[in-house]
Amino acid sequence: MSREINGNPSIKCSVSSCAYHNKTNSQCTLQAIQVGCTCKDVGKCESTECSSFRLGDHGTSCGCH
Repeated sequence: MSREINGNPSIKCSVSSCAYHNKTNSQCTLQAIQVGCTCKDVGKCESTECSSFRLGDHGTSCGCH
């Protein structure tokens, strides 16, 4: 089976609304992701984001806890 179906075991993901999310095993189906920043001066985790995120048809809940 391909990574697009099973997910990438190196990229864990709990954001179920992403088009690349595999809800069965909470993995990203992309080969790699791009991490970006949300502001000029990054000093906290909250200042970063997954720039590879694309809204999918899984709903609008991020699935974050």
